[in-house]
Amino acid sequence: MREKVINCKGKEPRDINSALKTHAPEYDRIILKNPGAKHYIAAGLTEEVEVVIEGSVGYYVGTMIHGPRILVQGNAGWYPGDNVTKGEIIIEGHAGDGVGQGMYGGTVVVRGDAGSRVGQIMKNGTVIIGGDVEIMTGMYMMGGTIIVLGDAGTYTGESMLRGEIYVLGEVEDLGKNAKAVEPDEEDVERVHELVKKYDFDVTRDDLRSLTKIVPKEKRPFYG
Repeated sequence: MREKVINCKGKEPRDINSALKTHAPEYDRIILKNPGAKHYIAAGLTEEVEVVIEGSVGYYVGTMIHGPRILVQGNAGWYPGDNVTKGEIIIEGHAGDGVGQGMYGGTVVVRGDAGSRVGQIMKNGTVIIGGDVEIMTGMYMMGGTIIVLGDAGTYTGESMLRGEIYVLGEVEDLGKNAKAVEPDEEDVERVHELVKKYDFDVTRDDLRSLTKIVPKEKRPFYG
């Protein structure tokens, strides 16, 4: 495997991203050392390269990517995976608000907890949260799948239009135009395959207690 190491210490996000875009066509894996919780790391990257970030990142990690696999070996700030169209972002720690907001495709995984508005206005793709989430998960969701293996806060599914949210823990309450339904065996199998792919220790039997949340109406804002 062709591997490149970039030391981010003392570098501005623009310099880090310029180096990534320069080296991504030449290497299979790029390791970023000393990221210093900087914002916008890997913004707009389109090469199918693995980027390993050895530490925590700030806001908008992997925003608007199309292709790479990004592994964050720490925590992430707000809006990781914003407007992703293709690729993977895996965060080994916790994340802030807006995980996967506006995404069109790809997968964003947070092994720990996440903040508010996970998957807001997402159109497609998959978001998996290993811990708890706060308010308004799936707000204005237009498609895709959100899986929460912990608890979900208030207004879950607020004004969602399409897509589906699965919660393994407790759901504090539902938002407007959201309803809870019983998942079927096909739902359980699909969720199990997704969480197994990312090495979450959850069995099919565990997932039979999922709450599935879907829109009540297709056109809730029209009389």
